[in-house]
Amino acid sequence: MTHSQSQSQSHSHGTLAQRLIADHLVEGRMEPGEEIGLRIDQTLTQDATGTLVMQELEALGLDRVRTEVSVQYVDHNLLQADERNAEDHAFLRSACRRFAIWYSKPGNGVSHPTHMQYFGIPGRTLAGSDSHTCAAGSLGMLALGTGGLEVALAMAGRPLHITMPAIWGIRLTGRLPEWVSAKDVVLELLRRHGVKGAVNRILEYHGPGLDHLTAMDRHVIANMGAELGATTSVFPADTAVRDFLRAEDREDAFRELAAEPDAVYDLTDEIDLATLEPLIARPTSPGNVVPVREVAGEPIGQAVIGSSANPGLRDFAVAAAVVAGRQTDAAVSFDVNPTSREILADLTRMGSTFDLITAGARIHQAGCLGCIGMGQAPAPGRNSLRTFPRNFPGRSGTEDDAVWLCSPETAAVSALTGEITDPRAWAATEGMPYPDVRLPEHASVNRAMLEPPPPPEEAARTELERGPNISGLPEFDPLPDVLEGPVLLVCGDNVSTDEISPAGAKALPYRSNIPKLAEFTFTRIDPDYPRHAAELARDGRPGAHFVIGGDNYGQGSSREHAAITPRHLGLRAVVATSFARIHWQNLTNFGVLPLEFTDPGDHDRIDTGDRLRLVNLHAALAPGAEPLLRLHNTTKDETYEVRHHLSDGRRRTVLAGGIIPALAREERRNPPAAGPAP
Repeated sequence: MTHSQSQSQSHSHGTLAQRLIADHLVEGRMEPGEEIGLRIDQTLTQDATGTLVMQELEALGLDRVRTEVSVQYVDHNLLQADERNAEDHAFLRSACRRFAIWYSKPGNGVSHPTHMQYFGIPGRTLAGSDSHTCAAGSLGMLALGTGGLEVALAMAGRPLHITMPAIWGIRLTGRLPEWVSAKDVVLELLRRHGVKGAVNRILEYHGPGLDHLTAMDRHVIANMGAELGATTSVFPADTAVRDFLRAEDREDAFRELAAEPDAVYDLTDEIDLATLEPLIARPTSPGNVVPVREVAGEPIGQAVIGSSANPGLRDFAVAAAVVAGRQTDAAVSFDVNPTSREILADLTRMGSTFDLITAGARIHQAGCLGCIGMGQAPAPGRNSLRTFPRNFPGRSGTEDDAVWLCSPETAAVSALTGEITDPRAWAATEGMPYPDVRLPEHASVNRAMLEPPPPPEEAARTELERGPNISGLPEFDPLPDVLEGPVLLVCGDNVSTDEISPAGAKALPYRSNIPKLAEFTFTRIDPDYPRHAAELARDGRPGAHFVIGGDNYGQGSSREHAAITPRHLGLRAVVATSFARIHWQNLTNFGVLPLEFTDPGDHDRIDTGDRLRLVNLHAALAPGAEPLLRLHNTTKDETYEVRHHLSDGRRRTVLAGGIIPALAREERRNPPAAGPAP
């Protein structure tokens, strides 16, 4: 197994990722670190982020989406404990009809595998308001998770702007051993490189090991590239992709795509699949990976199969084969969340649903559910094994949770034994051969729960259905020339967007009600943050304040609520050691200034309650100005050097208070030409 990571002498060339970018490049140069603009062919939104996207489309004055296809999925907020989620579903359907967007009904499936089944096309670009949109790279797509406002702009026909990443070639050789599967491949990368090992990089997989990975295996690996901090992941479109599309009755969408034989990568790594073993991520980070054998014997209270990180029919069928004819441990809740209605139909057709039920499994509707903390919350302090992508503290819906991330094989075997178990050891004891799962050649394709866009004349007559829980977008004022205020929070490293704007059944139903959702902001770190922010308000307007962050600030989910709700409470600048890509973009989109310490040690010199001051911001953020600023701590009479990484366009956005006011200002300065007289 090779653990080397080398830097090439020159920028990559001949890679598939470069080809996909070049085919869609409309602005900028393909040089790592440069800002580029990409034409977007498809978009994906889901209900936890889509309500804001639809409000943003309305604010932009859009009449009809400009993409080849845009799809709105209802997969996150499926628990209708009261009227709020149902209100949002009605609003989303009306918005889909108004703006000519496909609508995937509740229970039809998780956005990522469902989009792959019905809409994914090799060679296309996909922008999604969900960080795991990168999963579509499994089909040879350039799939980018980003903030909702970026997706709204792409739906309006504008380019998606990203920093040109370096291309990291991951060569796969060998074949996975028995009881080891695709989840262990991406866990191995996380074990080697951690949760920020691929920041500003595209992971491009190649090599003979691909011959033994199906399109859905690749989906597992591409999906959790988000946990490495990657811009996206890319696989070639080859025989495995053709087979997948043929099973979905879409073979005509296939297009062979691969890197050039002599492709050169900016960075390289290699994994011999044959050397891998079952791996597991300990609480509370996807990067805290160890071999399962090292933690075997830990008692568990729950095992969950599902989520976009293990969404394939194989993942459920192999778990069913493991538990068939057996009974799960009495202390374990064994939960199965089918990722699409199609997969549940095929699982039932194979007889695997019966095997799961008789073994004690609880079968839930097709959706994200426990992955986003909507149900299936574990008991406090009890270990929960999940085939999910994330295990950030409290994301499960339980404050004192202990969530581990593993493969379906490890989860199913551990559900039987009642403790974390290496499936190889269990199989040797039980004399159990590795399941030979035979999947149907053709999927149970059913497009009935996908509502197509209406004709233009019908769309134009559609009114948006707004329930009382849908508040509309707040108004954001421009950045002042002098910014002064207290530090309300000092954070450590790897703060996630789940900690900034929590997921779960308590908070997420308010995702369309920004003032109410703001009451949950940062409460996982400081329960008093919203109150302290409210105390700064004067004359009904929020008082400006700062937040200090550590390394990789804002990792995890793409939800832009983690930028909007602090901004609503008066946050005007975050000063951190470094930022996660999507959250950095979201902050700028809503007029929050993201700054980085040039000396990381200065982070520890600032305390909660210190007052900070920035002056001459309008000149400092002018196009072409040096990116260095002086941050003065008036409480301690200290000054720190900080910098930004804003392009000229993003500088204008932050100064205006966000993208929407920036666009409004642009239209006032350059009004459209008058049409001909009637």
